[in-house]
Amino acid sequence: MGSHRRPAQSGLDRSARGSAVSLLSAVSAVSAVSAVAATAAGLAAAPAGAAPQDRPSGTRAEVDRLFEQAEQATEAFDKADERADKLRDELADLQDSVARGQERINTMRGALGSLAGAQYRSGGIDPALALLLSSDPDGYLDKASVLDRITARQAGELTELRRAQRDLSQERAEATLKLVDLERSRKAVARHKRTVEDKLAKARRLLDSLPASQREAYERASRGGVRDGVPDLSGAGVPSSGRAAAAVAAAMSAVGKPYVWGANGPSGFDCSGLMQWSYAQAGVGLPRTSQAQRYAGRQVPLSQARPGDLVAYRSDASHIGMYVGNGQVIHAPYPGAPVRYDPVGMMPVSSVTRV
Repeated sequence: MGSHRRPAQSGLDRSARGSAVSLLSAVSAVSAVSAVAATAAGLAAAPAGAAPQDRPSGTRAEVDRLFEQAEQATEAFDKADERADKLRDELADLQDSVARGQERINTMRGALGSLAGAQYRSGGIDPALALLLSSDPDGYLDKASVLDRITARQAGELTELRRAQRDLSQERAEATLKLVDLERSRKAVARHKRTVEDKLAKARRLLDSLPASQREAYERASRGGVRDGVPDLSGAGVPSSGRAAAAVAAAMSAVGKPYVWGANGPSGFDCSGLMQWSYAQAGVGLPRTSQAQRYAGRQVPLSQARPGDLVAYRSDASHIGMYVGNGQVIHAPYPGAPVRYDPVGMMPVSSVTRV
């Protein structure tokens, strides 16, 4: 079996190897000095505290990202809040039903007690003996037949009472579960609310860190270029229906009102709240969230969009607006920006829905 030991090196080999190591060390030292010098020169050339992510363009991108995340959290808040409202209504109905059921049971128990008392008073002795002792056998027989009917009725009342008690117990169990679900939804609402407020506060701090001129330019240009008044909507096309026309008119009347996250009008709106309110003015009930609104009708290609169609943005449909023609939508953009017109292509479009 061959040996795995390395052969011994000669003194010459060791000397050459030492020279090479020294040369490499010298080169590395020179390179390191050069790198330090270059870094120092770069730091000297850059303004103090101006890391790439702190430059205005980076700040604006971060603000956009925070607004997007806040919008996603707002939609989650709206969904949780809608579920909490629904659970509250269902719980109230169940509690009313439980109260009515308890009242009915109390009434049935009272009636059964009266029947039992009458039966005891009229038939407390053996029927045959009562017949022999009776001074009026015919009258006694009439009373006995009445008692039989009372007994049969009492049995039926008992059966109904037991059924009512089972129903009441089931409704109470359902109410307890609804209460647990409601508490869970309340916690979800609070959690999403904290997330929204945190994202918006960070975005506002970043915006406030920009010079005034850049901050104003961002707020004018964000999500669709600079806007000067109402865009030209002549020849904008005809809404697909009378209700779509009414919804467009309602959305136009909301232009200029503030973005208020979690709000659905009439004094303030978030994006899906504006759509829900606008169609409510046309007598149409829309779901509360943009994710649900995108499925509130028939989806059509963007090229066939007509005034009144809902335009959902991003792959998760976390933002939504209303198409009003000539390549424009009305939407509630984000806190600090009022309801306004913007180009339909301001963000990636995920779907167009005709209600």
